[in-house]
Amino acid sequence: MTVLDTAPTVVDTAPPAAVCTVLERQRHSRPAGRDRYTISEVADCTGLSVHTLRWYERIGLMPHVDRSHTGQRRYTNRDLDWLDLVGRLRLTGMPVADMVRYARLVREGDHTLAERERLLTAHREDVRTRIAELRSTLEVLDYKIDIYADARRRAEATEGA
Repeated sequence: MTVLDTAPTVVDTAPPAAVCTVLERQRHSRPAGRDRYTISEVADCTGLSVHTLRWYERIGLMPHVDRSHTGQRRYTNRDLDWLDLVGRLRLTGMPVADMVRYARLVREGDHTLAERERLLTAHREDVRTRIAELRSTLEVLDYKIDIYADARRRAEATEGA
C-alpha cells in the first residue's frame, strides 16, 4: 500500500484546468499499460537519483514501496503520482520535515484531514509571501535593467554622432 492508497478522493473541488493538463501530460508520458517500475526507471522518469528515492523511503516520505520476490523495489503509478506531489512541494520550498509530517498524516487516515488542510494552508501562505517578495525583487531588477539599457543607448547614440 502506498501513501496515496489511504488518501481521500476529493470530488467536490476540481483543480484548475491548467494543472489537470500538466498532470495528464505527465501521466500519458508513462508507458501505456504498465504499473510496475524499477527504481532505475523511476529515477529516469522523475529526475531523482536512486540515492534520493532510497532516502525518501528511509525518512518516511515514501513509506512503502512494494518489492518483487527477489527484493527489488517495484514502484506503481500511484507512487509516481506521490513523487510528483513531493517534487511540487519541494519546488515551493516546503521543508522536508513538513513533507514527512504530511505523508504521516495521509497514512493515518481521514481523521487527519483538518491537520493536513492546516499544514497545506500555512504553506500556501508562505508561498504567496515568497511570490510577492519575488515580484517586488523582479520590479527592482526591471528598474535597474531599464537604467542600464537607457545609459547604453545614450552612450551608443553619442558614439554614433
